[in-house]
Parts: sequence; structure tokens; C-alpha cells
Amino acid sequence: MENNKPKNEIQIELSEEMAQGTYANLAIISHSMSEFILDFIRVVPGAPKAKVKSRVILTPDNARQLLFALQDNLSKYEEQLKGANKTARFEDFAPLGGVKGEA
Repeated sequence: MENNKPKNEIQIELSEEMAQGTYANLAIISHSMSEFILDFIRVVPGAPKAKVKSRVILTPDNARQLLFALQDNLSKYEEQLKGANKTARFEDFAPLGGVKGEA
């Protein structure tokens, strides 16, 4: 008999420090022919500078998978809002960032 476990299962570890997360209120997305670069930044009102807190570099295929995963999760989030008698749609939220990046 075959084992019913998925053959490509990956066990993911999340350290306590990483689990705390990093707050960002601005994202800048750039791309080249071979990669997408997502810079996450924390902007503090009144501060003249803002530092990149995290940078994620993805292949175009992984960027597409991220897009689909975000769309799926936003749809589920919106359904939960409807169930709680709240109204919100994707269009109701201001874009994160507003700065166009180029590579």
C-alpha cells in the first residue's frame, strides 16, 4: 500500500523573532526581466526619511503565485466581513504605497 502523504511536503519553521513580524505601511514594487523586488517600508509621519524594513525578491512565476494567493485571501476576508454584516470591498481600500518602482 502507498502512503497517502504528499511527496513534496515541506516543513516550515517560524522563529519567535520572525513571528513578531515587521510593520510596513508602504510597499514599492520593481521588476527586471528575471525578478520582482518588493520593498516594505515603514513611514513615520513627520520623519524626513524612511528605511526599507524588508526586501523580498521573487521570480516572475512566484510573483504570480503571490498575486493569486493575495487575491484568494482578500476574497475570503471580504466574505468574512459580509458574514459579520460589515461592508468593505477591495476597491474601498487605498493602495499600499502609491509609488511606482522601476528596475
